[in-house]
Amino acid sequence: MLAAINQKEKTIVFCANQAHAALVRDLINQHADSKRIDYCVRVTANDGAIGDTYLKQFRDNEKMLPTILTTSQKLTTGVDARNVRNIVLLRPINNMIEFKQIIGRGTRLFEGKNYFTIVDFVNAYHMFNDAEWDGEPIEPEPNTPSIPSEPKEPKTPKEPGADDDDDDVDKKPKLRIRLSDGKVRELQSMSSTYFYVDGKPISAEEFLKRLFDTLKLPELLGSEEQLRKLWANPLTRRDLLIKLEKEGCHKDDLLKLQELINAENSDLFDVLEYIAYAKPTVSRAARVETNKDNIYTLLNEQQREFVSYVLRNYVNVGVDELDVGKLSTVLTAKYGSIHAAQEQLGTVSEIQKTFIDFQQHLYEEAS
Repeated sequence: MLAAINQKEKTIVFCANQAHAALVRDLINQHADSKRIDYCVRVTANDGAIGDTYLKQFRDNEKMLPTILTTSQKLTTGVDARNVRNIVLLRPINNMIEFKQIIGRGTRLFEGKNYFTIVDFVNAYHMFNDAEWDGEPIEPEPNTPSIPSEPKEPKTPKEPGADDDDDDVDKKPKLRIRLSDGKVRELQSMSSTYFYVDGKPISAEEFLKRLFDTLKLPELLGSEEQLRKLWANPLTRRDLLIKLEKEGCHKDDLLKLQELINAENSDLFDVLEYIAYAKPTVSRAARVETNKDNIYTLLNEQQREFVSYVLRNYVNVGVDELDVGKLSTVLTAKYGSIHAAQEQLGTVSEIQKTFIDFQQHLYEEAS
């Protein structure tokens, strides 16, 4: 495997089970060119918080460690890692749904990424020839002569900043799902998107109804006001995500739903609000713009510059940039070192207070 890939490229290795993933991790670290202890790590359901930390670091395109992840089932879906260059198959794949989901981990676009490589040790490649891979071919329309028409008026150019994709998004078929609260939720109609529950694939519609009716997501979250309060503090936000995961609502699944409701520019907070209360989603950029006056009011010049930097990362990357565990990385990236950051912003506890406090204002409800 190591001979077949560029060892500096991010790679996901799919193994037979968790013990196999641990064995493969150890073998890779023994034989790889890199001798860093975190060059190859295991991320499975049993790895808990450390696995989530490794996954978060792997998804960060500015970090090269860990470079290789070994897994069994956990990373089949919902991993928003755009710079994955190699998918390695070390276990049999039994159905087309699972095959599509695994291959999909390599198809995310990233600057300079024009292709990705599948290293197949289990002869899964034949599934590309299966009719289910692309579905039935569409017959071409017959070439019938047409009557020349008047030349069309040129389209009026859009104003700078207008979203050129709006028309395409609106034309995509929507799956309308009425939940037990009587309100309709809309998902992009994607028949090939599945979620795994107890090892079995279910459709997006079934998963959404399971969240709402079986897991009773609105009751888990409490009122909208309670959810907003919990989400506005990175410490209670982390506790809430852990609670949801224990109940069967994993963060990876929320990320997949974020795609299906066309809210990739929004926050996972908006995904939860949309599912639980049918509230419209808000883009991260709009949330910052709406609340910027309240955010900056009580900050001094140095704090404003720091918070502005954090908010730019939030808009560009997502809510993970607001996690307390990310703080040291953010400070080092902006100031070069924690010591240099302290010279600008005060003690570590003062910096952490600034980092936590401004988020209260970021998630205030627009009046």
